[in-house]
Amino acid sequence: MNPFACSNFQNTLTRRHALKVGGLGLLGLAMPQLLRAEALAEAQKIKARAKSVIFLFQWGGPSHIDMFDMKPDAPEGIRGPHKPISSSVDGIQVSEHLPKTAKVMDKVTLIRSMTHTMKNHNSAGYYALTGHAPATDDQRLRDSLDLFPGYSSVVDKLAPSNGVLPTAVSYPYVISDGSVTPGQHASFLGKTHDPLLVLQDPNAPVFSLPELSLPEAIPFERLQARRGLQQMIDNQARLLDFSAQARGLDGYYERAITMLQSPKLREAFNLAAEPEPVREAYGRTTYGQSCLLARRLVEAGTKFVTVYFSDNIGGQSTEHGGWDTHGFNNTRMYPIIEKYHLPITEHTLPTLLNDLDQRGLLDTTLVVWMGEFGRTPNINKNSSRDHWPQCYTTLLAGGGVKRGFVHGASDKSGAYPAENPVRPDDLAATIYYALGIDPHTQVQSVGDRPVLIADGKPVTDIFR
Repeated sequence: MNPFACSNFQNTLTRRHALKVGGLGLLGLAMPQLLRAEALAEAQKIKARAKSVIFLFQWGGPSHIDMFDMKPDAPEGIRGPHKPISSSVDGIQVSEHLPKTAKVMDKVTLIRSMTHTMKNHNSAGYYALTGHAPATDDQRLRDSLDLFPGYSSVVDKLAPSNGVLPTAVSYPYVISDGSVTPGQHASFLGKTHDPLLVLQDPNAPVFSLPELSLPEAIPFERLQARRGLQQMIDNQARLLDFSAQARGLDGYYERAITMLQSPKLREAFNLAAEPEPVREAYGRTTYGQSCLLARRLVEAGTKFVTVYFSDNIGGQSTEHGGWDTHGFNNTRMYPIIEKYHLPITEHTLPTLLNDLDQRGLLDTTLVVWMGEFGRTPNINKNSSRDHWPQCYTTLLAGGGVKRGFVHGASDKSGAYPAENPVRPDDLAATIYYALGIDPHTQVQSVGDRPVLIADGKPVTDIFR
């Protein structure tokens, strides 16, 4: 029997319903029709599959062909030197350099048909972080209030966390390529919806957050008193009226003050509380300990955690930097990723997924592992690969997505989607959909212009 049958609604008919009936009755809609329409709307509300998101952003663009969409039957100049190995799922193979990751493929969904046309890092990065394509593919793209907010800020606006924990936390870098990459903050939604930005290294010997600690000489009551004085001065000077970018600073400051009182938040950041074997399992690297911190934050109740692999596109060092492995300056892609990028991924990704699963958190936590694009099917003259947004792979796990599943496919060389293409717009809609947020919700942009939080369609096929 339909749980939203008319008889159930008749007991809760309000004056608002009656007014609706009176008005719509003029258009030929009777009471039973109205109640059925409301029942249908209620039944179609989006069910939240995930309580939180861990967004692992692989700045620089990892090679899909050398990790999760290998082409062993392609010519040598395409398939690369790495051999595929079987995984825990029949039909899914990964790089021979990812044997531990191969064992967790039964926990993930691979989208092998991601596609767009932005070839520059800042443009593609902004697209990946917001789900909105910039007007032009321009490496000189600069942050501005005309550009869209990042996912975490939209979540903070539409579905904020309850309690003292921040809805969103981003760390341990602000990413850039020449200039700061747009899409890392709240933009036109206002500063109050910015994620809590942490620029400390979780792998530091003493990981501390001075912004969450009171100076020893200043009790909390005195700090509040200082805040009251500052508010009075701000109001007299009407400072916030003169700067659109300052809008929301007052609310952001108030929230930070509240966080100072939160033992729960301080404990979430207390990585020293983790047993040594757990810290070692994640890897004693900035990225490894950042992934461990992400688990602690969602366990404590944070809704959206963004972890940046690197602050820069990198690709020329075996000690730091992102995935931008062109082979510039007499460097070569494969020695670099074999020594640095792939071992770090192998150390952290399966550890995070297994840890979440063992703690009962994976079903309610959506993990997204992705870069801004993939890399060229053809290996270049430097024995490396260049930018390739036309087709690449995104890995998702938890949050209600299917386990051991592949959505979409690339062609025989990994150059273009062969079926079910997925744009960043669609992935954005999918992330919001997983959190129970209508992807086509409108927010107010600059000049009070209504815009959709996502222009794409959720990839519902990936959900159980």
